[in-house]
Amino acid sequence: MAIEVNDLEPVKVVSSRKTAMFRALSHRNYRVFWIGAFLSNVGTWMQAVAQGWLVLQLTNSALWLGIDGFMATAPGFFLTLAGGVFADLVDRRRLLLYTQVVAGLSALGLATLVWTNQVNVWMVLCFSLVTGCCMALAGPSYQAMTFDLVGREDLANAVALNSSQFQLSRVIGPVLAGVGIKFFGLAGCFYVNGLSFVAVVIALHLVHFEGATKYASHSVKDRQALWQDLLDGFRYVRKRPRVFSLLSISAVNSLFGAPYLTFIPIFARDIFHLGASGLAWMMGTAGAGAFFAALLLAYLGDFRRKGWSVIGGAFGFGVFLIAFGLSTHLALSLLFLFGVGFAIVTSVAVTNTLLQQLVTDEMRGRVMSMFILSFIGAMPIGNLLAGAISHKYGAPFALAGGGICIILYVTLVALRNQRLRELH
Repeated sequence: MAIEVNDLEPVKVVSSRKTAMFRALSHRNYRVFWIGAFLSNVGTWMQAVAQGWLVLQLTNSALWLGIDGFMATAPGFFLTLAGGVFADLVDRRRLLLYTQVVAGLSALGLATLVWTNQVNVWMVLCFSLVTGCCMALAGPSYQAMTFDLVGREDLANAVALNSSQFQLSRVIGPVLAGVGIKFFGLAGCFYVNGLSFVAVVIALHLVHFEGATKYASHSVKDRQALWQDLLDGFRYVRKRPRVFSLLSISAVNSLFGAPYLTFIPIFARDIFHLGASGLAWMMGTAGAGAFFAALLLAYLGDFRRKGWSVIGGAFGFGVFLIAFGLSTHLALSLLFLFGVGFAIVTSVAVTNTLLQQLVTDEMRGRVMSMFILSFIGAMPIGNLLAGAISHKYGAPFALAGGGICIILYVTLVALRNQRLRELH
């Protein structure tokens, strides 16, 4: 639709854009859940900083950092698809409630072990495994529930705002972790994370809507039907090249790029000679870049050329990853970390939106589980691979090599898949 421009209309357009930027928050259920999830995620990122530093103190090894990352994300490889089937069959809200309670108790258990000086690396790995199982089962319901909370019209904005709160927590959480470690020690960060789950549990109790059970055609106890549902999901994706391409880009980003989060403690301590507070600021900088990308997407709303956004974001992620891996100057490395966060969110958040727009309602849970699997499921393999390479050749080499792999794959997909490039 053409718009005529006069002296007054630019003000109206800007005002309308600002209002549209937060329109999904006008839905009461979404607003309550958004706030609860944000508070919980702040605690999660506080623990991420503290746990990375704890493992480094206990083992003095990049390999063990990679193993801890593997334990936290490996359940996603096995349980995410099952979580997607459950998301299409059971009450998503109730499933989220149970998993968040268990994850919160896990954080409190680890906090107590750290506080009493009884912790060892094997205990940390076990708690990472428990939390990873909870997140794997809950992830598809979390993603699919966004549609339940706002509907199709405000879906793109809701996905962008979800990303905004998650990325803002990546900024605030590490900063609070730096302060918390200084005044309360590592255990304080774990305790805060455990208590932060109370916020999302309360939010889930306050949210009321008709869940995905209206699509259920059988009981969740029917194992044969569950396997059939899972196979139907794979067939659905296989017959849709654009959906498959989006999932493959997400997987490659995670496999070769996500380990940068695991290895930031190595860069902070061994390359830039920083303490725990310096680590917190480095992780917060990456979170700041991701947050600004999410805000920009929320501001743009339902913009055109989303396919190019996915491709360009992934390509930029690879470039900034190489630059960060090879940089030995702190100021430049912080700038590259900002770019890493900005680029990956530009790609992943738009992928999320496109997938939810492309799939049917009855397949949403299963396809979103594959989206989560493509990103989180590839992490354990990527963490182990990067950990082994880093142990032998160094973390900079591991990250730069991963960036090169991302660039090569994304370029190949962009050249071969015109329909993906044309996605709006």
